Parts: sequence; C-alpha cells; structure tokens
Amino acid sequence: MNHSRSNKLFEQAQRFIPGGVNSPVRAFKQVGGTPVFFKSAKGAYLFDEDGNSYIDLMNSWGPMILGHANPEVTNAISENLQHSTSFGAPTALEVEMAELIVSMVPNVDMVRMVSSGTEACMTAIRLARGYTGKNKIIKFEGCYHGHSDALLAKAGSGVATLNIQQVPGIPSAVLVDTITLPYNDANAVAEVFEKHKNEIAAVIVEPVAGNMGCVIPANNFLETLRSLCDANNTVLIFDEVMTGFRLAPGGVQELFGVKADLVTYGKVIGGGMPVGAIGGHTDIMNHLAPVGKVYQAGTLSGNPVAMIAGYTTLSILKQHPEYYTQLNTVTSGLAEELRKLGRKFNVPVTVNQVGSMISLHFTDKPVCNFTDAAAANNELFKQYFHHMLDAGIYLPPSPFESWFVSVAITEKEVEKVLSETEKFFASL
Repeated sequence: MNHSRSNKLFEQAQRFIPGGVNSPVRAFKQVGGTPVFFKSAKGAYLFDEDGNSYIDLMNSWGPMILGHANPEVTNAISENLQHSTSFGAPTALEVEMAELIVSMVPNVDMVRMVSSGTEACMTAIRLARGYTGKNKIIKFEGCYHGHSDALLAKAGSGVATLNIQQVPGIPSAVLVDTITLPYNDANAVAEVFEKHKNEIAAVIVEPVAGNMGCVIPANNFLETLRSLCDANNTVLIFDEVMTGFRLAPGGVQELFGVKADLVTYGKVIGGGMPVGAIGGHTDIMNHLAPVGKVYQAGTLSGNPVAMIAGYTTLSILKQHPEYYTQLNTVTSGLAEELRKLGRKFNVPVTVNQVGSMISLHFTDKPVCNFTDAAAANNELFKQYFHHMLDAGIYLPPSPFESWFVSVAITEKEVEKVLSETEKFFASL
C-alpha cells in the first residue's frame, strides 16, 4: 500500500505535536512503522489520506459499536449542532441521557456526566474516599483507568505498550495509597484486606479487562471482590469505560450478574464524541457537590453534541437487543476460526473473547493477567499487525489492546480477516 501522504503528515506532526500524536499508542511504537492518518470512515471501513481502505477491528477503541457514520447518529448530531456546540448550563438532553442510562443499567440510580473515561475513574476514586472516609485503593496490574496520578501504577494500555515502568511527574507520595495486585488473584485481594483492615476505600477493576488484550475474569473473581467489599465497607468500582453498553445493555453487571457500587462509563455512551460518566447508588452519588462535599466540575460536562450522539446510540441499542446476539455470534465465530487456524498451522495462539471484544495472543498458554499477556510472543504480533495492515485490515497497534467488532462487520469482512490470517500463519 502507498502511505506517502501519511508519512508526510507524520513528519509534519512531529514538528508541532509531541511524538507526532495526541495519544501515545497511535505512534506505532510497539509495532514499528509510521502511523496511518485517516480521512473518513463508513460502516465497517476506514479510509486513509492516501485513499486506502481498511476493515476496522479497532473501532476508535470501542465506541463505534454501530459502525462508522451511522446515519441516525450523524443526522441527530447535525440537527443538534444548529442550536450551539456548548452552553455550560443545564439542558433537557442531559436529563434524558441520565434517565436512559438508568433505565438500561442495573444498580444505577443516578448519573453524573463528565468528559472522559479518565475523569470518570478519577471522580469515582475521590467519591469512594469521600464516602468511606478511607484512603487506600486496590487496583490490578494491566488494568488502565485513565492517566490520573493515583491510577497509573502498573497500568495496561499505552503504559504497557511503551514499556513505561514508572511515570515521571508522579510523586511517590501519591502512590502510597494505591495497592496494585495481579488480575484474577482473589486470594491476594483477601490478604490485602486482612493486612489493611478498615483502610481500603475502594477496589477498582475492569470487570472484563481490555487494556492487556481482552482478559476474562476467572470463576468467582468478581463475586469474591463483591463479598470482600461488602464485608469491609469498601466501594466496588467497575470500570466499564470499554465494556459498558458494549457487552450487554447493562454491561458486565448484567452479563455476569455481579453488582457494583459505582460504575464508570465512556466510549459507547458518546457515540464517538468525547464523553464519560459515573453512575451508582443514590446514597453514594449524593456525596457529590452540590448536594455533598466531594467536588467535581466540568464546563463541558453534559456537552449537548456529545449528549445527542450518545443518546441516539444508546437508544438504537435499546431498541435493537438483537444487535448483541449478532455481535456475540460474529465475534465468537471469528475467535473459534482463529483458534482453528492456529492448530492447523501449529502456530501457538490464545484467543480471548467476550461478546464483541476479542484479542489474539501468540502463546500456547492461557492469558489470564498482565504477566501472561506480556510473556506472549509480541514480536510476532508486530509482524502479524503489519501483514494485516498491508492487506487492508486495521488492528489496534499493540498486543496489549482489545479488538472491537461493530454491527457493520459481516461475514464478508470476517472471511477476509481469516483469509489473511491464514496466509500469515502459513508463511511462518
């Protein structure tokens, strides 16, 4: 493929933007080469500045669950734009959005809109501390909850991709109250609760991890977190920035039947626009200002353009529950065929999949946590990524990221993904 225009733009970008990108993983540091600059997208396909097309298995890191440029969503945005892009004041649409989320999600009574997943997780931690009067939090290796200081310890996503072990600029005192444990290790969590009695304000977890590839919670892992939090007056926070409204209308809470006290959202609820949210029980949420004293604010919180994009997206998903069946069928079928190709060509692969989230790891061992994901043959993933890119298939440019399938992906696109994977495996 010709990428001359992308190459030129990247050279230009590096003069004015640190690393040439506005989010680190986009720089292709993990996979090598020059990032692709995109111009447009429609349905299942991306189109770059050089006119090349790609099947999109990244879908803007998850929010484009309906595919790109869904006409209902884009028309709603266009109509709403005529009224203004921002008010910095209350709107009816914010209320309708909150009501819609509460109607779809179990155990959520109230919602506070913010502008990003990072902001949502940061607010959830502050709220849990304010509610419990405790300071320590438990998080898990490879779970990325945004780039706020206290949550970057041993995080996944771009931190793992760039192999940043310690982030400069974060005082060590900030991390004193952050306890990081291996994902899926319930015994380690129990030991920490025993060691730090009456000190743990919150446990925050990606209930299905998406920032070390897709990693599935072990049997009873989430249930054990729930019971430990109940026994210790600790707030259980599900970071559903990726999984919320993607794996089920009610997210992982609905899918696995485990209740969270607070849930953070992003991605899908913005329909591709920058947005996040925190939801939870009334007794906890009412500790937020102006009712309570836990302060959080944002000029663009509940931005009308983001609200109409998200409201339209969630309304479509609520009206079409069959989309979730379709997504699961397509993605589970893709996962099983990828495993078969691994067996056929004797290529060690582990494919993790839940609903429309999937990841391929070049290893013959189960991938249950960050250590497992890091131990895979990630050099081979680089080769695979570029083979697929050259064939017109866009994967996340890191082995530590989940793939996301949209309802626009059909059997035609799946067949091409499998055909190109077969070619790559056969060449090894």
